[in-house]
Amino acid sequence: MDIFGIISVLLTLTALFSYINYKFLKLPATIGVMLISLVISLSLILISGSSGDFAQKATLWLNKIDFDYAVMQGMLSFLLFAGALHVNINDLAKEKLTITLLATLGVVLSTFIFGSLFYLINLAFGFGVDFIYCLLFGSIISPTDPIAVLGILKTTGAPKDLETVIAGESLFNDGIGVVVFLVISGIAFGGGDVSFTSAAWLFTEEAVGGALLGIILGWTSYYLLKSIDNYQVEALITLALVMGGYKLASSFHMSGPIAIVVAGLFIGNKGRNFAMSDNTRNRLDDFWELIDEILNSILFVLIGLELLVLTLNFQWFAAGLIVIPLVLLSRFVSVSLPLLVLKFKGEKKKGLIPVLTWGGLRGGISVALALSLPPSAERDIILVFTYIVVIFSISVQGLSIKKLVNKVINN
Repeated sequence: MDIFGIISVLLTLTALFSYINYKFLKLPATIGVMLISLVISLSLILISGSSGDFAQKATLWLNKIDFDYAVMQGMLSFLLFAGALHVNINDLAKEKLTITLLATLGVVLSTFIFGSLFYLINLAFGFGVDFIYCLLFGSIISPTDPIAVLGILKTTGAPKDLETVIAGESLFNDGIGVVVFLVISGIAFGGGDVSFTSAAWLFTEEAVGGALLGIILGWTSYYLLKSIDNYQVEALITLALVMGGYKLASSFHMSGPIAIVVAGLFIGNKGRNFAMSDNTRNRLDDFWELIDEILNSILFVLIGLELLVLTLNFQWFAAGLIVIPLVLLSRFVSVSLPLLVLKFKGEKKKGLIPVLTWGGLRGGISVALALSLPPSAERDIILVFTYIVVIFSISVQGLSIKKLVNKVINN
C-alpha cells in the first residue's frame, strides 16, 4: 500500500473511532480513540486462530507504518508548535526555575532511579538485560509526553500556575530526554564516546543550539508575518516554520523539538500580539487547533493499533505490571527532589508533587524511541514494557488526573 493509501486508512479509522467515542463513550478524545484501537487490536489477536488471514493482513499493513519516523519526524513538530502557541510566555517566565529543574535534573534523576530499579526486576525475572540497557529504558520512559499531557490538561481545570508548570515541563523535557537517550544509546550499542566532554557537547549542540535556532526561526517568521495582512499566506508561513524549521534543526544536529517549542512560544506571544490582525489571529488559532486535534487523534489510534506488532508472553506481561509502580516511584522522587530545592528558596505550591507525579503521562514519544532501537532481544523487552506503561499512563492516569486535581488543589 502506498503512502496515500496508508494515510487514507488511518484517517478513516480515526474518523470512525472519533465518532463512536463522541456518540457513545464520551471519553476525552485521545483516550477514547486509543481505547477503541486497543479493543480492535485485542479482537484481531484473539480471532487470529480462526481468522488468521485478516489479522495477518492487518499486522502486515501496520508494519508498513514507520511509527518512529511518523512521530519523531512527522507529527511531533506540528503538535509541539500547536501546544506552544497558546502558552503565555510571561507565565512561563514566572515558573522558569521550576520548569528548568524538572525538565533537566528531573529527567536525569528519573532515568537513573528507574534504570536501577528495573535492573533489580530484570535480575529477579532472569531477563538477562545489562545495566546499560536498563538505563536506556529509563531514558525512554522518563520524559513526559507533551502530546499526551497537553491533550489531557485541557480537561482538568487546574490552577493557572500549576497548568503552566505541567505544560512547560512537558514541552521542554522531551527534548532533554532525547539528548539523554542519544548519549546512553551511543554507549549501549557501541560507537559512542562515554566522556563527560562529549556528553556535554552533545547536550549543548542539541538543547542550546535548538533553542537558539528556535529564536532565529521565530524572529524571521515574526518579521514576515508583520509585513503582511493575509491569513492564508500567514498560515503558510507558520507551516513552513514548523516543517522547514524542524528539518533544518535535524540537519544541523540540533534538537528539533526544542527549536519548534521556542519558535512556537515566540509566535504565540510576540507574533500573535504584534504581527497579526484580529482576523488572522482567530483564523490561525482555528487552523492550528484543528491540526492539533486531528494529529492527536491519529497518533493515539496508532498507539492502540501498535499492540498488533508486539511480542507478548505472560512473564513479560507480569513483569510489566510491576514496572508501572516503579515508573511512578521514579517520577515521584525525581519530581520531589528538585521541588525540595525550590522549597528551601521559599517557593511552594499546593499539591504540585502529587499532580506532577500522577500527571506525568507517557505517550507516543516513548513508544517511538523504543521502536527506534536496533533489533535485539533487549529491544523486544523494552518495547513491550514501554507499551504497557504508556497504555496505563494514558488510560488510567489520564482518566483520573482531573479527580486528583479537584481533590488536592480545588478542595
